[in-house]
Amino acid sequence: MSASVTRPAIAMRRRALPYLLILPSIVALLALIIYPLLFSLKNSFYLWNLQTSPVPLLFVGLQNYRSVFTNSPFVDALRNTLILSIVGTFIQFWFGMGIALLLSSRLKGTSLARTLLIMPTTIAPIVVGFLFRYMYYEGSGLISWLLASVGFPVPPQGLLGSGKTALASIALADIWQWTPFFAIVLYAGLLSIPDDVIEAARVDGAGGWQLFSRITLPLMWRTAVVVIMIRFMQLFNMFDLVLVLTRGGPGTASRTLSYNLYLEGLNNYNIGVASAMTWIIVILVTILVNLYILIAFRNWEW
Repeated sequence: MSASVTRPAIAMRRRALPYLLILPSIVALLALIIYPLLFSLKNSFYLWNLQTSPVPLLFVGLQNYRSVFTNSPFVDALRNTLILSIVGTFIQFWFGMGIALLLSSRLKGTSLARTLLIMPTTIAPIVVGFLFRYMYYEGSGLISWLLASVGFPVPPQGLLGSGKTALASIALADIWQWTPFFAIVLYAGLLSIPDDVIEAARVDGAGGWQLFSRITLPLMWRTAVVVIMIRFMQLFNMFDLVLVLTRGGPGTASRTLSYNLYLEGLNNYNIGVASAMTWIIVILVTILVNLYILIAFRNWEW
């Protein structure tokens, strides 16, 4: 009788053991996430500027949320962020796909190429920003000189000083650093495609484009969908390159949401408005990611 009683108890303990082992990590993670979110949510309804008071002064309701749109260039920052995120992700994905296809073609030197591809992603974004800042110098910078050599009209104030080219200059630096990330991940996805499927398609007369569009891309689409979502969220939080290259200028031509939040919270010390801005950004990201999931994952079989 005791054995029959203890066996279910032992089985229950074994089932519960994995959850007990990860419980401290879950509690710590929730504390690190939930407390800042609740802290910012509470303060988004209060008037609080560290230049005037170390504590919140009074309840102002939705005034901080209105101030985000009326007293800061939030709309400009949102436009720039969406342009960087959508265009940057699109270009990096297709450039990365092209590199991945070249690597999978078994050309000579692919092992060395894979090693070199990893290098840009290991460099800190701040360092990449300074590197491209030097290359963007008008007259003496390598990129400015190359563009002028091929007849591109480089603005007199430089690529980073012109409102027409500042945002594109930031995007170019990010594309250089993170296109290899797409290439490496997509190359791994190409390696997961069975060779017999590719050979069967070739036997059936599939050409290069048909092979890619009807066999290769559908078979690795799950990998592509996930990596696109990850990179989009990273680009949506673009801050490092903006800080080093343009500081959001000239004017608001290259200001992003993250840099706008930084200025409001750590430059103007307006914690109430910065907290409201944080929650608006959280809501926007949640909506965009869920729309993407609904569209990209709608035909998945789990």
